[in-house]
Amino acid sequence: MSRRTRREAAAAVPAQGAAARCTVTVCRGCCCGTAKIPGIDHAAQLAELRTVVADLAQVRPVPCLDACEHGNVMVVQPSAEGRRAGGRPVWLGLVNDRDAAGDIAAWIEAGGPGLADLPPILDLYAFTPSRRIRQQLED
Repeated sequence: MSRRTRREAAAAVPAQGAAARCTVTVCRGCCCGTAKIPGIDHAAQLAELRTVVADLAQVRPVPCLDACEHGNVMVVQPSAEGRRAGGRPVWLGLVNDRDAAGDIAAWIEAGGPGLADLPPILDLYAFTPSRRIRQQLED
């Protein structure tokens, strides 16, 4: 490994005590985030989610999560600490209501997957996608 690569690798490691953040993957593909799901301002939903979780999580829009029957789909991936505690990505579908972003932010603020139980309101959105779809996201 070259010196430059070592320095870059060292810089990529969070400082001790720095909290690793959750990641919220938001489907914005063929169905999710489009007029195929009416009655919701998709751009405003994404902007609000980014605003309410700005200090808590990274929001990452992706082209398609291939779970169209559950659109709009979001996946909350645990922080490094949450993963060490046994947390796994939580898939949320039919996230088509204005208050969902606040509910997701409150859960992430409490710790998110692996560190805080899924609140009952978000349990209504939770689903388990096929193994093939889960593997695509985790790869």
